[in-house]
Amino acid sequence: MGIAGGMSCRFGDIFRMGFLCGEKNMEQPLEQPLQELANLLIQSASKIVFAESCTGGLISATLARFPGISFVHCGSAVVYRLDTKIQWLGIPAKMLIDPGPVSEAVALAMAEGVLRRTPEAAIGVSITGHLGPDAPPELDGQIFVGIASRGKTCHVVGHRLPTGASTTALTVYSGLTEREQRQWGAVEFVFQQLIALLRGGTIAH
Repeated sequence: MGIAGGMSCRFGDIFRMGFLCGEKNMEQPLEQPLQELANLLIQSASKIVFAESCTGGLISATLARFPGISFVHCGSAVVYRLDTKIQWLGIPAKMLIDPGPVSEAVALAMAEGVLRRTPEAAIGVSITGHLGPDAPPELDGQIFVGIASRGKTCHVVGHRLPTGASTTALTVYSGLTEREQRQWGAVEFVFQQLIALLRGGTIAH
């Protein structure tokens, strides 16, 4: 077994023991996809960095729950406002006007921008979207996820998150507003895309 594989097993065991032996003996949001993604990243030694808008850092925070993930997790730029996208990632101001911040073009520019500014990372991932409330009908629940890999074709995937009761397992968690459910749904969708990519398959639509 290689070093990365051995580290993956040990980190996974620690992660599971934390929930069994800790004070909070309850399943955490996205525990299964989190473990799968973290193990795939560690096994492939693929360092990753994020640029988050509508999730406000939740993708990075969720991934950071996995012990030892600092081996591959470089961090996240939370670029919630338009000016932050411009100043931190170099997104052209004109692009944020047309086609606008919730668009394939901006998602791609965010992924490429954060990867360019993180030399040690091999994968740059972005998310931008409109999760409500008061979203324009045509953008309500719409997210775009950009994935940039060094030396490879970049991908952008659009996805419309459901309104009302979510169809994901996250509906078992009480006390979440629709906006919060959508944020967790967006994290889940990003994890699904990355798992598919790291398995050697294609990006799921």
